[in-house]
Amino acid sequence: MNRAEKNLENLPWVEKYRPSSLDEVYGQPDIVNTVRKFVAEGKLPHLLFYGPPGTGKTSTIIALAKEIYGKNYSNMVLELNASDDRGIDVVRNQIKDFASTRQIFSKGFKLIILDEADAMTNAAQNALRRIIEKYTKNTRFCILANYAYKLTPALLSRCTRFRFQPIAIDALERRMNNVVLQEHLNIGQEAKDALLKVSKGDMRRIMNVLQASKSSVDTADGEITREIIYECCGICRPEDVQKILKSILEDDFGTAYLTLKQICQAKGLASIDIIEELVALLECYELKNERTRQETLVCLSEIEYSISKGCNNKIVQSAIIGAIKTAFEHETASA
Repeated sequence: MNRAEKNLENLPWVEKYRPSSLDEVYGQPDIVNTVRKFVAEGKLPHLLFYGPPGTGKTSTIIALAKEIYGKNYSNMVLELNASDDRGIDVVRNQIKDFASTRQIFSKGFKLIILDEADAMTNAAQNALRRIIEKYTKNTRFCILANYAYKLTPALLSRCTRFRFQPIAIDALERRMNNVVLQEHLNIGQEAKDALLKVSKGDMRRIMNVLQASKSSVDTADGEITREIIYECCGICRPEDVQKILKSILEDDFGTAYLTLKQICQAKGLASIDIIEELVALLECYELKNERTRQETLVCLSEIEYSISKGCNNKIVQSAIIGAIKTAFEHETASA
C-alpha cells in the first residue's frame, strides 16, 4: 500500500466517499442536471444552495468545480467555511483580492465557494453584495447555507436558488450498500432499515454511524446489529418509546414516572430525545378527538423550549407525563 492509498484509508468515511464527480452525487438529480446545463452552455450564474445538513450541497459544488477546472482546481477555486473568520475584513481583503485578479494562463471564470454563509454578519453580506456585482465578468460565487432566510434579500436576489431536499430513502440505500460492499461490512437488513430510519435524509449521518458501528464490533467480520446502530446514534429504540407511552396512558403517575426514569437511565437517553420520538409516534396514532393531538404537541413544544433554557430534568420528565395524561382526557370524554 503506497502513501496515497494509506492516507485515503485513514480518512473519515464522510471524506473518503465524498463524490468526486457529479455522477456520484446521490438524491438530487434535478439540481445536478440543471447545473450541468449551465456549464455546458457556458452560462453559470451565481448559485445559492440551501437545505438541511448532509444533503449534498458542498459535495455538489466541489464535484462541479473539479469537472470544470480539473488539475487547475486549486488555482481557480477559493473555499471559505464557517470555521474561517468571515467578517467584513475577510470579504474586503481575501475575497476581493481573489475575485479581482485573473489567472495569466487560465481562461474562464474563477469560483468562490462560501460554505455556511448564513453564519456571516449582515455587514459582511452587504459588502459581499457589491463584490458580486463588480467582479461578475471573471468570478462566480456559490453560496451554501442551511437557512436561506438568514441571508440578506439583496444577496438572495443576485443568486439562482436551489433547495436541497433531505435525500430519498432509495438514494441513501444505494450509497449505503456501495459503502457496505467496499468496506466488507457484515450488516443485516434489519440494521440497514434502522440506519435509514435514523438518518432522516442525512447522508453524512449514515457514513458516520456506519464507521462508528464498524469500530464498535469486536472482530473484523463481526455483524453490525440493529442494537449497535441505535447505540451509536444515541437515540430511543421504537420499543422503548412505545413502552413509555403505554405506561403513561395506562398506569398511574408514579409508575409512569418510574418507567420513564428507568429507561432514560438504563439507555442513557436525554429528555429532548424522548420528546422527539414521542411526537413521531403520536403522529401515527388514530385519535377520536383531534384536540388531543393538538394539546399534546403544544405542551411538548413548550417543554422542549424549557429544556433549551436549562430546566431541571426531573421536572421535565414529570411535565411530559402530565402533558400527555391531561391531553388524553379528551379521548376518555369522547368515548
